[in-house]
Amino acid sequence: MRISVVQMNSQNDKPANLARAEELVRSAAAEERPDLVILPEYFAHLSDDPAEMHASGEEIPGGETCRRFSRLAAELEITLHCGSIVERSNGEFFNTSIVFGPDGSEIARYRKIHLFDVETPNGVRYRESDQVGRGREIVTYRAGGRVVGAAICYDLRFAELFRALRDRGAEIIVLPAAFTLATGKDHWEVLIRARAIETQTYFAAAAQIGTHPRGKSCWGHSMIVDPWGSIVAQASDREGHATARCDFAYLQKVRDNLPVATHHVL
Repeated sequence: MRISVVQMNSQNDKPANLARAEELVRSAAAEERPDLVILPEYFAHLSDDPAEMHASGEEIPGGETCRRFSRLAAELEITLHCGSIVERSNGEFFNTSIVFGPDGSEIARYRKIHLFDVETPNGVRYRESDQVGRGREIVTYRAGGRVVGAAICYDLRFAELFRALRDRGAEIIVLPAAFTLATGKDHWEVLIRARAIETQTYFAAAAQIGTHPRGKSCWGHSMIVDPWGSIVAQASDREGHATARCDFAYLQKVRDNLPVATHHVL
């Protein structure tokens, strides 16, 4: 199984972002022939203005992003994990991943559980809860016969979610993100590798990079990490994609040689 992570520099121009996302997915599919392609968090629209983010929101299914990328998944015959978009539902908003199978059907939907309400070391404040509500459900799906666990960005800091995904059979964990520059330079790689080691899964993180509206800067470094914690693919410091092949015989060997999942006491 081959996985591609797409790295973007989304702005507050939804039509341009959707066109760029499609261009990068098509590029990854043509050059790397992946089975699973992952877009970053808020790939369709990225802004720190709640009104702008809400205006970009759409219902799932039926919104323009869903229609467009459902068709794209079917055309390319891939599983397409659409990073996240602003979902509008009964007057509420959520930061939501939508996943389409190779026939274009919706196979999973995950609403981000942990919301990013922090002040970073450089003094920039973020209040994601001013824009979206909290998800409640742990989500897995099947792609290429393998179990995939879903998470988004700030979720990365909460190990209990990833243990729950592993307990539900996850062999791959997917993390779309817009990780800040201030925290990403110190914590991004460390946390991704730790989560991969703890869960003994392939961990695929697709990130935003560069400067975004209202001064937000993202770290990038989209990567795929194997069950031993080794980085097997990483994007460069610009928009693009990176691809790796998952070796599930190796994954099983890691789990057999160090069976931590059977040793939990708490």
